[in-house]
Amino acid sequence: MDIESRSYQNILKKESWRTVLTLAYQSLGVVYGDLSISPLYVYKSTFAEDIHHSESNEEIFGVLSFIFWTITLVPLFKYVFIVLRADDNGEGGTFALYSLLCRHARVNSLPSCQLADEQLIEYKTDSIGSSSAVPQSGFAASLKSTLEKHRVLQKILLFSLQYQALSFQWLRSITNIEVPAACIILVGLFALQHYGTHRVGFLFAPVILLWLVCISAIGVYNIFHWNPQVYQALSPYYMYKFLKKTQSRGWMSLGGILLCITGSEAMFADLGHFSQLSIKIAFTSLVYPSLILAYMGQAAYLSQHHVIESDYNIGIYHSFSSLQFGLAVITVMLVTTCLMSLVIVLCWHKSVLFAIAFVVFFGTIEALYFSASLIKFLEGAWVPIALSLCFLAAMCTWHYGTLKRYEFDVQNKVSVNWLLSLGQTLGIKRVRGIGLIHTELVSGIPAIFSHFVTNLPAFHQVLVFLCVKSVPVPHVRPEERFLVGRIGPKQFRIYRCIVRYGYRDVHKDDIEFEGDLVCSIAEFIRSEAETATMATETNGEDEDSHRMAVVGTCSTYMQGIEDQDVSDYDDPDKPGTSEIRSPKLKKKKSKIKKKVRFVVPETPKIEKETREELMELTEAREGGVAYIMGNAYMRAKPGSGLVKRLAINVGYEFLRRNTRGPRTALTSPHASTLEVGMIYHV
Repeated sequence: MDIESRSYQNILKKESWRTVLTLAYQSLGVVYGDLSISPLYVYKSTFAEDIHHSESNEEIFGVLSFIFWTITLVPLFKYVFIVLRADDNGEGGTFALYSLLCRHARVNSLPSCQLADEQLIEYKTDSIGSSSAVPQSGFAASLKSTLEKHRVLQKILLFSLQYQALSFQWLRSITNIEVPAACIILVGLFALQHYGTHRVGFLFAPVILLWLVCISAIGVYNIFHWNPQVYQALSPYYMYKFLKKTQSRGWMSLGGILLCITGSEAMFADLGHFSQLSIKIAFTSLVYPSLILAYMGQAAYLSQHHVIESDYNIGIYHSFSSLQFGLAVITVMLVTTCLMSLVIVLCWHKSVLFAIAFVVFFGTIEALYFSASLIKFLEGAWVPIALSLCFLAAMCTWHYGTLKRYEFDVQNKVSVNWLLSLGQTLGIKRVRGIGLIHTELVSGIPAIFSHFVTNLPAFHQVLVFLCVKSVPVPHVRPEERFLVGRIGPKQFRIYRCIVRYGYRDVHKDDIEFEGDLVCSIAEFIRSEAETATMATETNGEDEDSHRMAVVGTCSTYMQGIEDQDVSDYDDPDKPGTSEIRSPKLKKKKSKIKKKVRFVVPETPKIEKETREELMELTEAREGGVAYIMGNAYMRAKPGSGLVKRLAINVGYEFLRRNTRGPRTALTSPHASTLEVGMIYHV
């Protein structure tokens, strides 16, 4: 079973206990690695401070009490019982929280948002069934209005999300293992991930399972052999006695205790690979009791071996105190707490008192650890913060440049009236084939088109303004993928196609994408002809008067036009049949390279004018598809400030030259791609 290919529709189905237990077993090797090895270094890092132990064991019991309640309140109560419920159609992590907020409040910074996106099935409801269209009142409505009106708050929300994601990736990448061993493990991990997360899970799950069983068994032995009264330390009273006796030294030692919850965020971040139930079962039935027994056993042992402090070493990483990444850990949790408070009010439509209680309770705990971690800032905690800020600056620069480029496209787009004034031939020579003009605009004619036809007055017989955009949902269903409309009169043969992807969707290869695109346009032509209200003449009308129809892929709609696999050795002039083939009934792909031919079915239901348009579309498809990409060179306007010139002329241009362009994202063939360069003065 490939966990990464599991769609949310499969998660919604009633899973068997065998499936749930299998996922719970796999999660041990993927999710709970960091959390399970924390007993190796927590006590060593905590007692590295100048804390003197007494015969009453108040210091040791106080640390155990802090560890027990920290693991109980943060990973168990906060993440397992609350945060895991805030999934976005089965996906977890910070981007899932941000996606939920974008759907329930217009805080999305993506410039190509449309009302049609809100009609997506996964857009309307979340996992707990709350609809984004539910009317809000009182404080929730005021909060939503405030977030939608103030761009500064939206940017703060976005930047906090980016910083949290960067900090989380940093703390997951660092390790307390020697460099050679770390390199070997990393190479093995990257090699295994190519075959799927389930491979990693099945390889490391038995290791983590054996580790948890061993440390829990050793913990039980230490408890009964050294100090059976160690259970008394589970009382919160020992936390008070610890802080009262150690004062500032005890407060500083909280930075070491914080390490006991390292990796808790992975339960939510890796939710998309598993399920809520499997992660909850693995943590509550195995990970949590094993860790508690291990820490209690260590405390029982230390309570009888604390005479010579330099002689005890619980764990094998004695230099771990030099690697202070607790600040990154607690920062991630603080941001999650803040985002969850917004989700509780805006998405779950719960009482504001519940959100305040959530922030106050968990925020106070995390703020206490955050203040203790700040002490270690100059001792090494600045490293993850500095790296996160560097990547954050790069992301902000890219985001700023992208918005400026989109604003330039909007301000310089060509009106439809200009297109209509060119006449039926558009003032250019039409050649055989389909021309896909890639643009970020969801309305209007991009400036790249006028720039191209001005310098080269020839274009394809069928023009498609293609916009590929992301929507704030994890997956877009195939039947909702394409949004197709017409630009100008029918005889112009110009269409607009908006392809929508979720943030977890994978783009298809160019051959399959071209086939789905042609099928979607053909289905739009057929459905437009069937609708009497859409059959009116459109001369002189604005393009906004034309509808954008939601059209599925070839696997969902194949009525207007049909595809047919033709082997390379077949005769290309041989007429194809009009049989509609179901994708489920197709035979396995042959090693021989296939190509696709589209034919118009022989049926009297299709009118003559519609049939001619479909025939012209199939002829254009056989003539080939050309991808027209814009290559924008950004320059700051004369007179711009120093910061803007550095951001646009230096930062954004450097990132643009060293990142994948639209051609790579669309996997368009190199031989069929034409890039048109333009200079943008923003």
